[in-house]
Amino acid sequence: MKYQKLVDVYEAIAATTKRLEKTAILAEFFKEVDEETLPEVVLMSLGTVFPPWSEEEQGLADKLLMKAIANVVGVSVSNVEDQVREQGDIGGAAEKLYNKKAQTTFFSKPLEIDFVFTNLRKLAKISGDRSTSRKIAIVLELLSSATGTEAKYIARTIIEELRIGVGEGIVRDAISQAFDVEKSIADRAHMLTNDLGLVARVAKEEGEEGLKKLNLSPGKPVKPMLAQLSDGIEVSIEEMGEAICETKYDGIRTQIHKKGDEINLFTRRLENISKAIPEMINYIRNAFPDEDFIAEGEIIATKDNKPISFQYMLQRVRRKYNIEKAIEDVPLKLYLFDLLYFKKPMIDEPLAMRRKALEEIVDTSSEQINLSTMLKARPENIQDAEDLFNESIAEGHEGIMIKNPKEPYIPGIRGKKMLKFKAEPETLDVVVVGGTYGVGKRANFIGSYKVALQDDNEQLKTVAHVATGLDDETLAELTELMNKYKIVSKGTKIEVEPRIILEIAYSEIVKSPEYEAGYSLRFPVVKRIREDKGLRDIDTVDRLKSMFKG
Repeated sequence: MKYQKLVDVYEAIAATTKRLEKTAILAEFFKEVDEETLPEVVLMSLGTVFPPWSEEEQGLADKLLMKAIANVVGVSVSNVEDQVREQGDIGGAAEKLYNKKAQTTFFSKPLEIDFVFTNLRKLAKISGDRSTSRKIAIVLELLSSATGTEAKYIARTIIEELRIGVGEGIVRDAISQAFDVEKSIADRAHMLTNDLGLVARVAKEEGEEGLKKLNLSPGKPVKPMLAQLSDGIEVSIEEMGEAICETKYDGIRTQIHKKGDEINLFTRRLENISKAIPEMINYIRNAFPDEDFIAEGEIIATKDNKPISFQYMLQRVRRKYNIEKAIEDVPLKLYLFDLLYFKKPMIDEPLAMRRKALEEIVDTSSEQINLSTMLKARPENIQDAEDLFNESIAEGHEGIMIKNPKEPYIPGIRGKKMLKFKAEPETLDVVVVGGTYGVGKRANFIGSYKVALQDDNEQLKTVAHVATGLDDETLAELTELMNKYKIVSKGTKIEVEPRIILEIAYSEIVKSPEYEAGYSLRFPVVKRIREDKGLRDIDTVDRLKSMFKG
């Protein structure tokens, strides 16, 4: 199938802001696509060629992409940079330059979807000597055969920013509509496999019955079940009737997969961190039976057997060199709290049963592998839960989790089946979309950051400007990231790709027509950069509304 057909679909979707119209356009296209190409089309509809848990990335810097575009259209790299500033993104710049200087060589051979997909995947496999020139050669081959609109979307797929307003929710609904399967069945299949390409193919080939057979598979991470904010220990336990209360640790939430001899650790954003913390793999191997499993826990950094700042944990995960020294300098501990798979899927079992199974199979004789501190609470022994909260805070942890022991595990869903109660006020995870340079001593730093949340249509809606809580070191780091992801700058203002996630605290939520969310935050303060989270993990406008006290 010609790549131009997919590009026409992109253009049609980008031309409407209505979620239902986007879904219908995509559904009609999915019907036309053959079984082999469909998984590729599904991924490319999301602006990528790799599933969310893949360690592979195309690894082509914006500068190299601009160099390739300049080469094909016969202009200087500075001309391409000027167009990027003018158009607001590298894809729009490519299209404009192609249209200004159309050459017959551009259209020597019509591109096909599989050819584009396969070649973009090749970029991730190239390393070592001359890797840069080999990557550019692949991109040049694609761009030399592309039309202006095709070049626009090839460029955007390389940087994984399609800009057509389509996320997983719309793609999932389009699969359901295209192949006449219940949304709930497609949704569950997606939750259990975290692979929309697979869901689409099975829906097309086998329908609902095929989707019902899909389940968890060790080695393929799923989105974590998410917690809602508790209104208070007493009220939460009374609402549940009985609850499992456990210490809430301030580390990196980790999904542990063992398949055969291989053990992999995934963060909540499905990033594989196994190579960064190899010692933890050994601890886990010794603590579990030699069976396939999926378990969940929190890894924290410690010093003198006490938890230390989350930032140290991030340093461990980010480190690529001198890992042996890091193992010595920043010792880690794992606190396990759930078991999703052991010889077979367990997520439909109640939490109480999953926890019991976890306790039965894990050897906690080493200091590094622990079960989360837990107790069972009912309305008549609420004091025990409050004591656990106070003890957890005293030991340097965040607070407690309050979980319904009768409930199954539901990947990717935030609800009242799992609550969190922390000592500090609730924070929001937001994405940076722009900023403003400071004045005086901070004139070289971006001092104010425009941040956004997601709405129902997975569109970003601005909610605040935040300029406090940032020391010079953090400002320097953020400014470097902002320049890395810069789309366009005008005077002291800068717009960026939505890549930087911040956790922010605030004093109050207020209604505000000034921001697209319809609400704003009074006195927002940056708590930390959340490198363990991605765009899919940020908070929503709906959640903001639910927290509004007005």
